[in-house]
Amino acid sequence: MIVTPTTVANAGTGDPVGRDPHTFLKRYFGYDQFRPMQEAIIRSVVGGRDTVVLMPTGGGKSVCFQIPALMLPGITVVVSPLIALMKDQVEGLTLNGIPAAFLNSTQSSREQRKIEDDCIKGRLKLLYTSPEKLLSESFYIFLKQLNISLFAIDEAHCISSWGHDFRPEYTQLNVLRQNFPEVPMVALTATADKLTRQDIASRLGMIDPEVFVASFNRPNLSLQVLPGINRLQQIVRLLQLKPDTSGIIYCLSRKSTESLAAKLQEKGLMAGFYHAGMSNTERSMVQEMFLKDDIRIMCATIAFGMGIDKSNVRWVIHYNMPKNMEGFYQEIGRAGRDGSPADTVLFYSFADVATYKEMLNDAKPANLGVQLAKLERIQQYADANTCRRRILLSYFSEELTDPCGNCDVCRNPRITFDATVLAQKALSAIVRTGERVPMNLLIDILRGSRSQMVLQYGYDKVKTYGVGKDLKFEDWRNYLHQLINVGVIEIAYDQHYALKKGILGDAVLFEGRKIELVRPEDVTKPVVEKARTRTQQTKDDLYARLDVLRKAVAGEQNVPPYVIFTDTTLEDMARQRPTTPDGLRNVSGVGERKLQLFGRRFLDVIVEYVRGQAKDGGSTRGSTQVLTLELFQRGLTIEAIAAERNLTTITVIGHLFALKNAGYDLPLEDLVTPQERAEIEQAIGLVKPENNALKPVYEHLGGRFSYDAIRITMGLMES
Repeated sequence: MIVTPTTVANAGTGDPVGRDPHTFLKRYFGYDQFRPMQEAIIRSVVGGRDTVVLMPTGGGKSVCFQIPALMLPGITVVVSPLIALMKDQVEGLTLNGIPAAFLNSTQSSREQRKIEDDCIKGRLKLLYTSPEKLLSESFYIFLKQLNISLFAIDEAHCISSWGHDFRPEYTQLNVLRQNFPEVPMVALTATADKLTRQDIASRLGMIDPEVFVASFNRPNLSLQVLPGINRLQQIVRLLQLKPDTSGIIYCLSRKSTESLAAKLQEKGLMAGFYHAGMSNTERSMVQEMFLKDDIRIMCATIAFGMGIDKSNVRWVIHYNMPKNMEGFYQEIGRAGRDGSPADTVLFYSFADVATYKEMLNDAKPANLGVQLAKLERIQQYADANTCRRRILLSYFSEELTDPCGNCDVCRNPRITFDATVLAQKALSAIVRTGERVPMNLLIDILRGSRSQMVLQYGYDKVKTYGVGKDLKFEDWRNYLHQLINVGVIEIAYDQHYALKKGILGDAVLFEGRKIELVRPEDVTKPVVEKARTRTQQTKDDLYARLDVLRKAVAGEQNVPPYVIFTDTTLEDMARQRPTTPDGLRNVSGVGERKLQLFGRRFLDVIVEYVRGQAKDGGSTRGSTQVLTLELFQRGLTIEAIAAERNLTTITVIGHLFALKNAGYDLPLEDLVTPQERAEIEQAIGLVKPENNALKPVYEHLGGRFSYDAIRITMGLMES
């Protein structure tokens, strides 16, 4: 059975083990609601069904096996391809109060024996390991000693030769079904077409699996394609608009990652590089720096990012066009995993297409035709003059009925014009120069330049010299790139990048073929940000203080800051401004374990901030109780506090009991004598007032005790 976002709404809600997954979600992860399809997947897994999960990066795949691991009686074994992924998830689980560990080649024999002993004695709920280790004979003997409730195969597309990231060792994971036929499996991936999904289930030996296909739409990601010219200047301009944010720039070669990082560093930006040619130590170090926000910009090959769970990546830039839609989707999916807005930018040049085609033709893979077809689809995405999200989603067989409104085409609809004459001018110049000149020299000829090269080779004498002087140099570059992309012109890379007629060249020159091009966008147009309101300024100021504390706590715990609390959780804290543990518990992403470990320190920052706002005469959420608390701690009586703050004494008493019930140590029992309290409690017991009404008790006591004393006694009885 295949479950989609449409059908999941009709799925049953019976809990196979009689426990509600929502309880685990709130207690351990601090969230009130599941993301789309998560609950249905969890119920399938806990019900013992083999399950295949296709869910976009950032959609919450991990929760789909982590919560079942908590609900099921034994241990869940998770197969993961990367050490970084294991380490990242285990750190997060541990801080959430979930016993988990990983086993891999980086650990000593003593460390591994300790973890194995914990597994055998039932102390762990999740064990992460690599496919290589899982397939060893000694590990099989170890697994046979465990009470295994579930196998979770993460990044499952690696098992399929049809997938974009095939790994041979994954194909041997069918031994799990052979050796543990009664243990259910869940296979999870962010990118897999229909063929790959079928291959995953078949190779794992799954029995009638339930297949969940979540929506690939990530509406928080903006999509943009820019011409592959002046890339460095464009990147610097983009990053200047996003100071103090983290992002990834994907490059095609190892050399380009290093050179781009160096150029960005020269511009004063916190950039590093990552590629497969570095040593394990170097890669681990730079990755750790990125995770901990010590490096904000990572220039990397596609070797970087798989399994990286950094939630606060605010942008992803592709310096070169990826070779297929699966890889592109997975890479942009590393942005905005916390659900907050994030930007994705693709620089597109036909040179990238030609490079990939050359690499494929040289390698001659068995599925060459499939790879070329995939390359063509990503090229169509880059060339699009209609909603890019529609094109992206259609590749994964998902329909978007309306334009997304969050891609560059939707925000700035393309204005096309008849560029046939322009194309003919360019083609004529190419032909008249013998199809020997590269792009920049051709533009000089078209614009009537008196450059040394033009004069040296006599190009100022050709008939088309100067016919394009009405256009700027950069506009000509843009138009020539478009003409290359549509096949009117092509680049001869083996002939010093000379421009030649493309497959449509003769049709445009001699057969009346019409060409439509898009006018160049003004990429230097400044982005005007709205002025921040006082509320937004206040929120930002508090967020900054909370962020400083988060980084300090992360340093103490030796984990990345987002593992303590995500940016989204910090933003919710700054918005709600809770001043009590119960209030902090209502912040999205604050689970019980983190509340116990760090809650008081974050509350102290918020309380101090709110107190300062109140002193300055500002009215902020939570400030009224905090100001009452401060006056009470200074020794003022209830009457004095009420007079100072222009409140009723009953309101002040309400503040104090709210603070006491929230965990503040306030000696409120000293506000009435033991004799007064005993007599009032006796009267309350006799009168039994509805809704804690004060007047019936006051009248029963003949007015001998004040309303305040009665309210205080009621509060003490309740607390």
